[in-house]
Amino acid sequence: MPAPANPVQQAAMADFIRGLPKAELHLHIEGSLEPELMFELASRNGISLPYSSIEDVRRAYAFTNLQSFLDIYYRGACVLVHERDFYDMTWAYLKRAQANGVRHVELFFDPQTHTDRGIAFETVVTGIDRALQDGREQLGISSGLILCFLRHLSAAAAMETLDQALPFKDKLIAVGLDSSEVGHPPEKFAEVFDRAQREGLLTVAHAGEEGPPEYIWGALDVLKVSRIDHGVRCVEDPSLVQRLRADQVPLTVCPLSNVKLRVFDCLEAHNLKHLLDLGLCATVNSDDPAYFGGYITDNLVAVQQALNLDREAISQLARNAFEAAFLSREQKQTYLDELERYQ
Repeated sequence: MPAPANPVQQAAMADFIRGLPKAELHLHIEGSLEPELMFELASRNGISLPYSSIEDVRRAYAFTNLQSFLDIYYRGACVLVHERDFYDMTWAYLKRAQANGVRHVELFFDPQTHTDRGIAFETVVTGIDRALQDGREQLGISSGLILCFLRHLSAAAAMETLDQALPFKDKLIAVGLDSSEVGHPPEKFAEVFDRAQREGLLTVAHAGEEGPPEYIWGALDVLKVSRIDHGVRCVEDPSLVQRLRADQVPLTVCPLSNVKLRVFDCLEAHNLKHLLDLGLCATVNSDDPAYFGGYITDNLVAVQQALNLDREAISQLARNAFEAAFLSREQKQTYLDELERYQ
């Protein structure tokens, strides 16, 4: 490991990271809803929030585990009612992403969070998709949209959501699995994922965040995923590490999220560098940046300083993300060439 950097070196490294071309592969769009926009949408839609001020919202972001976060996350999503709301939320994220050097993003959305409130699936997906189209044309950010099923709900509910999604299949690149992990193994959704794949959609899944390595095995072998979202607990199973390394299965790691949700006590204890040293295809992402205190650049700068990563390690994380993206080989090479020129 390189020697600790002095303040001048740290500032130079932070500048390097800010300018680095990036791909973000683990971003929940509802988790990018900043308190300011939350209050604006609540006012616009005549919705009363259980918070007296923006500062009151931020004080509530003291999570003890994944579930304590999810409780607040779902409460905040209630302000999203109209297509314009979903557009505005997505557009706000894309502008921040551009400022963070993001060239490509594959974002998650949770339709059940909204359809269970009586919001039409079409309203949700059209608002998000329209912003992504504008992001491509006006900001130069390529993108893909991943529908996530809420794993604390039933497989039947997930199948119903897939039914609702299929008329809009052209707007989606994949399906995923998020929400409360423990007690909801991937196998629960085998039939849903199998059908999604038959419809031509790729698959990803959250696994190995709070859940055990067995959930990662299930995501790989039963759900046939192309990527593991989080996956940091894979190191508890050497045979799983060997599998992930041999197949170069991408792990979409979210360092600030992992600390905020107590997966690790602090960033210095995070195993990201160990994952890289093991030869795994680890990437860095922001997860739910409005709640966890940082977008992708913040995550990279924080973990670089905490783990004393050198430029090659940071560049490797960026390369891994472009390689792991659901892009054509030609599109990937364009971004990789830009990354190479930057260095």
